[in-house]
Amino acid sequence: MTELVPGYAAAFDASAGVPYTERRHLLPDIGAARIADMDRNGITTQVLSCQNTFLPADVAPGLTKAANDTAAEAVKAYPGRFAAFATLPTAVPGAAADELRRCVRELGFVGTMIMGRTDGEFLDEPRFDPILRAASELNVPIYLHPAPPPLAVSDANYAGQLSPGVSTFFRTASWGWHQETAVHFLHLTLAGVLDRYPDLQFVLGHWGESIPFYLDRLDEALPQRLTRLDRTFREYFRDNVFITPSGMFSQAQLRYCVDTVGVDRIIHAVDFPMIGNEGAVPFLADSDLSDEDKDKIAHGNADKLLGLDRIQ
Repeated sequence: MTELVPGYAAAFDASAGVPYTERRHLLPDIGAARIADMDRNGITTQVLSCQNTFLPADVAPGLTKAANDTAAEAVKAYPGRFAAFATLPTAVPGAAADELRRCVRELGFVGTMIMGRTDGEFLDEPRFDPILRAASELNVPIYLHPAPPPLAVSDANYAGQLSPGVSTFFRTASWGWHQETAVHFLHLTLAGVLDRYPDLQFVLGHWGESIPFYLDRLDEALPQRLTRLDRTFREYFRDNVFITPSGMFSQAQLRYCVDTVGVDRIIHAVDFPMIGNEGAVPFLADSDLSDEDKDKIAHGNADKLLGLDRIQ
């Protein structure tokens, strides 16, 4: 990460006074300390994940297998408290597909998380089709997680006369990696991935990485007569995407997304440990949604998508 985002380590140093650092000591903990924090804040189940796409091909298969085995041990040690997304050696797509099958069929994992591009390429490139096909066949979702833009994009858009700390957060947590993830999903859609795999499900954090706020514009500027796709962007988003707040606890964004994508497509989530668990329960409890809709967002939608009701 430090090579991909200059100044990253310094910017996320807790002594610098920047956000998202207060609980970093809990990042490697997948045991008692994490469970205790969940208990204090009313969190029943947390999905463990590990990010993966920067691993080179020669070491990726072995390292991701070891990471998945470690996560599986935590899930087994705390029944009903943890579930897990598979980390995949995306630089070796065939091995990644096999690892996803192993994780789902043998370890009981509930999907995979993929962090941005691999070797500078989006997942719509033909080489990655084995991963997409495996996820579709296994009926498990892909959580498309933000990642920093490539260095050329970062240098062109997010550097200039800015200080290293400002540039780092501009290209990552505040703006850059959200735009990067939105572009990634739009690439997948425009390339026809969801026409090839019409039941494949994606999860997008941070309120869908802003895409819900542009669905009208996307359908207007990229109509089907131009894209030659089977459906409109709004239809793909409502049929193939679940969104989470990722700790962005805004009532205004919640209301807009309920109106735009529907309550059945929203899953409550905290970007732990960068965002603490403290505000999760009050945020949903204080909303003006019905109790039925709150239950769907709190756990019902995740139970259905991830099969959590079967493993708790």
